[in-house]
Amino acid sequence: MEQPSSTANASLAEHMRTLREARGLTLAAVAERSGISRATLSRIENGDTSPTAETLGRLAAVYALPISRLLAPLEQDYQPVVKRDQQLVWRDEEHSFTRRSVSPSNGQLSLELIECELGQKQTIRYAAPAVPGQEHHLYLLSGRLEVTVERHSHSLMPGDCLRYVLFGETVFRTAEHSCKYVIALR
Repeated sequence: MEQPSSTANASLAEHMRTLREARGLTLAAVAERSGISRATLSRIENGDTSPTAETLGRLAAVYALPISRLLAPLEQDYQPVVKRDQQLVWRDEEHSFTRRSVSPSNGQLSLELIECELGQKQTIRYAAPAVPGQEHHLYLLSGRLEVTVERHSHSLMPGDCLRYVLFGETVFRTAEHSCKYVIALR
């Protein structure tokens, strides 16, 4: 569901704090494990700032959770239809990146479908996977996208599908044009 930025930040801030506290971690411990400063983590947990995609990637690796679970807790009730206006949308303004959780996973369904848009001349680098061994299928809808998976670069055009099992670093890069793609995660 598209929410005003302040409401989305407050909800994310509370969820991030709850995740950390449930694991018995201090801000200093999360800072050490993630490489994110304690001050930045505090600002995120206080709702003063929204994390970038790369910051979310680092936190996902610390908590061993997919990014979607950082953005929203596990769906409690299975709903067969997820209307567009009910889909969680998160934005990283710094990278001109929008992430829409089209079909979140839940206790009964393990597949997750995510729609992404990445602006022109942008690079997003995820140093480590949140869930090592997670299967990804990336289908490019428009634009051009270079995806580097564990030092192997792939140039994608509309209609191309990149399939991989994630164990290491991934980099998403656009050039002169923005792009839109869908990722199915399992």
